[in-house]
Amino acid sequence: MADQKTSKQSAKKAKGMTKEEVAAMKEYLKELNSDSADGEKDVLGKIAQMSEPDRTIAKRIHTIIRSNAPTLSPKTWYGMPAYAKGDKIVCFFQTGDKFKARYGTLGFSDKANLDDGLMWPTSFAIKKLTAVEEAKIVALIKKAVG
Repeated sequence: MADQKTSKQSAKKAKGMTKEEVAAMKEYLKELNSDSADGEKDVLGKIAQMSEPDRTIAKRIHTIIRSNAPTLSPKTWYGMPAYAKGDKIVCFFQTGDKFKARYGTLGFSDKANLDDGLMWPTSFAIKKLTAVEEAKIVALIKKAVG
C-alpha cells in the first residue's frame, strides 16, 4: 500500500508528466543507482517483459545490433533496451506500450552518426520486421557507429 501512495504522490509532484513518463524517470533513477554489470542480461530481461509484437521485434533488433555493431554495449535506459558506446547511448528500442503508442520505435541519440545535411530522422516506427526493414536497420546501425 505504501508503494501505491508514494507512486501517486510522485505523479502529483511531477506536474505536466504522464504516469508513463514518471514511471520511465523512476526506471532511469533505478538504473543510475544499479550496480548491475550485466547489461546483456538486463536488456534481455526487459525484452522478455514486452508484449507481442514488440518482444519479437526487440529480440531481432537486439540480434541485429549485437551482430553488426559489436562495439556497442547493451544496457537499459529509462527501462528500455539500449546500446551504448562507452557510457553514451547511441540507440534504443521503445515499445509501443511504453507511452501507449500504436507501434514500437527504434530511436537514435545525438551520439549516433546519422547526420545527413541539415535535417535527418532519429526515430523509426516499426510495426513489423521483414527482410527489407532489417536491411534498413543494419544500414542505420552501421552508419550510427561509423
